[in-house]
Amino acid sequence: MSGLRGGRYGGEGRRSVLIALVSTVVFAIVLVVGVTHAPGWREVKTSFFNGREFRSSLPEVSHAFLLNVRIFLISEAFILVFALLVAVVRSLPGPVFFPLRVMAIAYADFFRGVPTILVISLLGFGAPALQLSWIPLSTTFWGIVAIVLVYTAYVSEVYRAGIESVHPSQEAAARSLGLSHGQAMRFVILPQAVRRVIPPLLNDFIGLQKDTALVGILGSIEAFKQADIDKAATFNFTPYVAAALLFVAITIPLTRFTDWLIARDRRQIGRAHV
Repeated sequence: MSGLRGGRYGGEGRRSVLIALVSTVVFAIVLVVGVTHAPGWREVKTSFFNGREFRSSLPEVSHAFLLNVRIFLISEAFILVFALLVAVVRSLPGPVFFPLRVMAIAYADFFRGVPTILVISLLGFGAPALQLSWIPLSTTFWGIVAIVLVYTAYVSEVYRAGIESVHPSQEAAARSLGLSHGQAMRFVILPQAVRRVIPPLLNDFIGLQKDTALVGILGSIEAFKQADIDKAATFNFTPYVAAALLFVAITIPLTRFTDWLIARDRRQIGRAHV
Protein backbone atom coordinates (compact mmCIF):
# COMPACT_ATOMS: atom_id res chain seq x y z
CA MET A 1 0.00 0.00 0.00
CA SER A 2 2.74 2.41 0.97
CA GLY A 3 4.61 1.49 -2.24
CA LEU A 4 1.55 2.36 -4.35
CA ARG A 5 1.13 5.64 -2.50
CA GLY A 6 4.83 6.46 -2.94
CA GLY A 7 4.67 5.66 -6.65
CA ARG A 8 1.56 7.80 -7.11
CA TYR A 9 3.09 10.77 -5.27
CA GLY A 10 6.34 10.28 -7.19
CA GLY A 11 4.44 10.35 -10.49
CA GLU A 12 2.56 13.49 -9.45
CA GLY A 13 5.84 15.13 -8.50
CA ARG A 14 7.44 14.34 -11.85
CA ARG A 15 4.33 15.56 -13.66
CA SER A 16 4.40 18.84 -11.71
CA VAL A 17 8.07 19.37 -12.54
CA LEU A 18 7.37 18.63 -16.22
CA ILE A 19 4.47 21.09 -16.31
CA ALA A 20 6.57 23.77 -14.63
CA LEU A 21 9.45 23.17 -17.06
CA VAL A 22 7.21 23.30 -20.13
CA SER A 23 5.43 26.45 -18.94
CA THR A 24 8.76 28.14 -18.28
CA VAL A 25 10.05 27.28 -21.75
CA VAL A 26 6.81 28.49 -23.36
CA PHE A 27 6.95 31.75 -21.41
CA ALA A 28 10.59 32.30 -22.42
CA ILE A 29 9.77 31.67 -26.09
CA VAL A 30 6.80 34.06 -25.98
CA LEU A 31 8.95 36.71 -24.30
CA VAL A 32 11.77 36.39 -26.83
CA VAL A 33 9.39 36.43 -29.79
CA GLY A 34 7.53 39.43 -28.37
CA VAL A 35 10.71 41.43 -27.81
CA THR A 36 12.39 40.56 -31.11
CA HIS A 37 9.25 41.44 -33.09
CA ALA A 38 8.70 44.78 -31.37
CA PRO A 39 8.74 47.80 -33.71
CA GLY A 40 11.90 49.24 -32.13
CA TRP A 41 13.82 45.98 -31.75
CA ARG A 42 16.23 46.76 -34.61
CA GLU A 43 17.33 50.01 -32.94
CA VAL A 44 17.54 48.34 -29.50
CA LYS A 45 19.63 45.50 -30.90
CA THR A 46 22.03 47.94 -32.53
CA SER A 47 22.29 50.12 -29.40
CA PHE A 48 22.51 47.42 -26.70
CA PHE A 49 23.60 44.17 -28.36
CA ASN A 50 26.17 45.24 -30.91
CA GLY A 51 28.70 42.43 -31.26
CA ARG A 52 31.49 44.66 -32.56
CA GLU A 53 31.06 47.15 -29.70
CA PHE A 54 30.90 44.29 -27.19
CA ARG A 55 34.19 42.83 -28.36
CA SER A 56 35.77 46.26 -28.42
CA SER A 57 34.70 47.32 -24.92
CA LEU A 58 34.97 44.00 -23.05
CA PRO A 59 38.78 44.09 -22.46
CA GLU A 60 38.67 47.60 -20.96
CA VAL A 61 35.56 46.90 -18.90
CA SER A 62 37.05 43.60 -17.67
CA HIS A 63 40.25 45.35 -16.60
CA ALA A 64 38.21 47.99 -14.73
CA PHE A 65 36.14 45.21 -13.14
CA LEU A 66 39.26 44.11 -11.25
CA LEU A 67 38.86 47.28 -9.19
CA ASN A 68 35.33 46.17 -8.25
CA VAL A 69 36.73 42.84 -7.11
CA ARG A 70 39.47 44.52 -5.05
CA ILE A 71 36.97 46.87 -3.42
CA PHE A 72 34.74 43.89 -2.63
CA LEU A 73 37.52 41.82 -1.05
CA ILE A 74 38.97 44.67 1.01
CA SER A 75 35.55 45.84 2.20
CA GLU A 76 34.42 42.33 3.09
CA ALA A 77 37.48 41.73 5.28
CA PHE A 78 36.78 44.85 7.35
CA ILE A 79 33.01 44.39 7.43
CA LEU A 80 33.22 40.87 8.87
CA VAL A 81 35.33 42.11 11.80
CA PHE A 82 33.67 45.47 12.50
CA ALA A 83 30.13 44.09 12.21
CA LEU A 84 30.92 41.34 14.70
CA LEU A 85 32.29 43.92 17.14
CA VAL A 86 29.13 46.03 16.83
CA ALA A 87 26.93 42.97 17.36
CA VAL A 88 28.90 41.89 20.43
CA VAL A 89 28.71 45.39 21.90
CA ARG A 90 24.94 45.38 21.47
CA SER A 91 24.75 42.09 23.37
CA LEU A 92 26.78 43.28 26.38
CA PRO A 93 24.67 42.95 29.56
CA GLY A 94 24.33 45.33 32.46
CA PRO A 95 23.86 49.08 32.93
CA VAL A 96 27.63 49.71 32.74
CA PHE A 97 27.61 49.04 29.01
CA PHE A 98 24.41 50.96 28.33
CA PRO A 99 26.22 53.92 26.63
CA LEU A 100 28.08 51.53 24.34
CA ARG A 101 24.85 49.73 23.44
CA VAL A 102 23.19 53.04 22.62
CA MET A 103 26.09 54.06 20.40
CA ALA A 104 25.98 50.72 18.58
CA ILE A 105 22.22 51.00 18.07
CA ALA A 106 22.51 54.60 16.84
CA TYR A 107 25.27 53.62 14.42
CA ALA A 108 23.29 50.70 12.96
CA ASP A 109 20.09 52.73 12.66
CA PHE A 110 21.80 55.69 11.00
CA PHE A 111 23.79 53.85 8.36
CA ARG A 112 20.93 51.50 7.55
CA GLY A 113 18.69 54.53 7.06
CA VAL A 114 20.91 56.54 4.70
CA PRO A 115 21.21 55.33 1.08
CA THR A 116 24.64 53.95 0.25
CA ILE A 117 25.08 56.34 -2.66
CA LEU A 118 24.61 59.31 -0.33
CA VAL A 119 27.18 58.02 2.15
CA ILE A 120 29.66 57.50 -0.69
CA SER A 121 29.00 61.00 -2.03
CA LEU A 122 29.22 62.72 1.34
CA LEU A 123 32.49 61.04 2.30
CA GLY A 124 34.06 60.96 -1.14
CA PHE A 125 33.46 64.63 -1.88
CA GLY A 126 33.36 66.02 1.66
CA ALA A 127 36.35 64.46 3.41
CA PRO A 128 39.01 65.53 0.85
CA ALA A 129 37.48 69.03 0.81
CA LEU A 130 38.67 69.49 4.41
CA GLN A 131 42.19 69.82 2.95
CA LEU A 132 43.85 68.15 5.91
CA SER A 133 47.28 66.72 5.13
CA TRP A 134 46.59 63.41 6.88
CA ILE A 135 43.30 62.75 5.06
CA PRO A 136 43.69 60.55 1.94
CA LEU A 137 42.50 62.04 -1.35
CA SER A 138 41.93 58.70 -3.07
CA THR A 139 38.36 58.33 -4.26
CA THR A 140 38.65 54.55 -4.06
CA PHE A 141 39.71 54.81 -0.42
CA TRP A 142 36.66 56.84 0.53
CA GLY A 143 34.41 54.59 -1.50
CA ILE A 144 35.67 51.62 0.49
CA VAL A 145 35.21 53.50 3.78
CA ALA A 146 31.62 54.38 2.88
CA ILE A 147 30.78 50.82 1.85
CA VAL A 148 32.33 49.44 5.04
CA LEU A 149 30.32 51.86 7.19
CA VAL A 150 27.02 51.00 5.51
CA TYR A 151 27.44 47.25 5.25
CA THR A 152 28.86 46.95 8.76
CA ALA A 153 25.51 48.26 10.00
CA TYR A 154 23.57 45.67 7.99
CA VAL A 155 25.85 42.74 8.75
CA SER A 156 25.93 43.58 12.47
CA GLU A 157 22.19 42.93 12.53
CA VAL A 158 22.75 39.56 10.89
CA TYR A 159 25.33 38.69 13.52
CA ARG A 160 23.03 39.92 16.29
CA ALA A 161 20.22 37.70 15.02
CA GLY A 162 22.61 34.76 15.10
CA ILE A 163 23.73 35.57 18.65
CA GLU A 164 20.14 35.86 19.86
CA SER A 165 19.23 32.57 18.17
CA VAL A 166 21.58 30.69 20.51
CA HIS A 167 19.53 29.43 23.44
CA PRO A 168 20.33 31.12 26.81
CA SER A 169 20.97 27.72 28.30
CA GLN A 170 24.18 27.57 26.28
CA GLU A 171 25.59 30.58 28.10
CA ALA A 172 24.23 29.32 31.43
CA ALA A 173 26.01 26.00 30.93
CA ALA A 174 29.24 27.79 30.01
CA ARG A 175 29.02 30.03 33.06
CA SER A 176 28.36 27.02 35.28
CA LEU A 177 31.70 25.62 34.08
CA GLY A 178 33.45 28.74 35.33
CA LEU A 179 33.69 30.71 32.09
CA SER A 180 33.23 34.46 32.17
CA HIS A 181 30.68 36.20 29.97
CA GLY A 182 33.41 37.11 27.50
CA GLN A 183 34.75 33.56 27.40
CA ALA A 184 31.26 32.13 26.97
CA MET A 185 30.64 34.54 24.12
CA ARG A 186 33.95 33.71 22.44
CA PHE A 187 34.06 29.94 22.82
CA VAL A 188 30.37 28.92 23.01
CA ILE A 189 27.96 31.48 21.58
CA LEU A 190 29.84 33.08 18.69
CA PRO A 191 30.90 29.82 17.00
CA GLN A 192 27.28 28.68 16.90
CA ALA A 193 25.96 32.11 15.89
CA VAL A 194 28.41 32.60 13.04
CA ARG A 195 27.75 29.14 11.66
CA ARG A 196 24.01 29.84 11.59
CA VAL A 197 24.26 33.16 9.76
CA ILE A 198 26.62 32.16 6.95
CA PRO A 199 23.82 32.01 4.30
CA PRO A 200 22.40 35.49 5.08
CA LEU A 201 25.96 36.83 5.25
CA LEU A 202 26.60 35.55 1.75
CA ASN A 203 23.40 37.22 0.56
CA ASP A 204 24.64 40.53 1.96
CA PHE A 205 27.97 40.11 0.22
CA ILE A 206 26.20 39.47 -3.09
CA GLY A 207 24.64 42.90 -2.64
CA LEU A 208 28.03 44.29 -1.65
CA GLN A 209 29.62 43.09 -4.88
CA LYS A 210 26.98 44.94 -6.89
CA ASP A 211 27.22 48.11 -4.80
CA THR A 212 30.92 48.45 -5.57
CA ALA A 213 29.74 50.04 -8.83
CA LEU A 214 28.57 53.06 -6.81
CA VAL A 215 32.19 54.04 -6.18
CA GLY A 216 32.28 55.15 -9.81
CA ILE A 217 30.35 58.32 -8.95
CA LEU A 218 33.52 59.57 -7.21
CA GLY A 219 35.56 59.15 -10.38
CA SER A 220 37.16 55.75 -9.76
CA ILE A 221 37.39 53.82 -13.02
CA GLU A 222 35.57 50.63 -12.15
CA ALA A 223 33.48 48.50 -14.52
CA PHE A 224 30.39 50.70 -14.68
CA LYS A 225 32.42 53.90 -14.97
CA GLN A 226 34.51 52.41 -17.79
CA ALA A 227 31.34 51.26 -19.54
CA ASP A 228 29.96 54.78 -19.18
CA ILE A 229 33.15 56.21 -20.71
CA ASP A 230 32.93 53.80 -23.64
CA LYS A 231 29.25 54.61 -24.10
CA ALA A 232 30.00 58.34 -24.22
CA ALA A 233 32.71 57.74 -26.84
CA THR A 234 30.65 55.51 -29.14
CA PHE A 235 27.05 56.56 -28.33
CA ASN A 236 26.31 52.87 -27.90
CA PHE A 237 25.00 51.16 -24.74
CA THR A 238 26.55 47.74 -25.37
CA PRO A 239 29.40 48.39 -22.85
CA TYR A 240 26.72 48.43 -20.13
CA VAL A 241 25.72 44.91 -21.16
CA ALA A 242 29.37 43.82 -20.96
CA ALA A 243 29.65 45.25 -17.43
CA ALA A 244 26.37 43.61 -16.41
CA LEU A 245 27.56 40.20 -17.61
CA LEU A 246 30.73 40.52 -15.53
CA PHE A 247 28.72 41.22 -12.39
CA VAL A 248 26.38 38.33 -13.18
CA ALA A 249 29.37 36.02 -13.64
CA ILE A 250 30.30 36.73 -10.00
CA THR A 251 26.90 36.96 -8.32
CA ILE A 252 25.21 33.87 -9.80
CA PRO A 253 27.84 31.39 -8.49
CA LEU A 254 27.65 33.10 -5.08
CA THR A 255 23.85 32.83 -5.15
CA ARG A 256 23.92 29.15 -6.03
CA PHE A 257 26.51 28.51 -3.31
CA THR A 258 24.24 30.28 -0.81
CA ASP A 259 21.28 28.14 -1.89
CA TRP A 260 23.41 25.02 -1.46
CA LEU A 261 24.40 26.07 2.07
CA ILE A 262 20.77 26.75 3.01
CA ALA A 263 19.67 23.37 1.64
CA ARG A 264 22.50 21.65 3.50
CA ASP A 265 21.51 23.31 6.78
CA ARG A 266 17.90 22.26 6.29
CA ARG A 267 18.96 18.66 5.69
CA GLN A 268 21.09 18.70 8.84
CA ILE A 269 18.21 20.13 10.86
CA GLY A 270 15.89 17.50 9.42
CA ARG A 271 18.26 14.69 10.38
CA ALA A 272 18.64 16.14 13.87
CA HIS A 273 14.85 16.05 14.39
CA VAL A 274 14.52 12.45 13.19
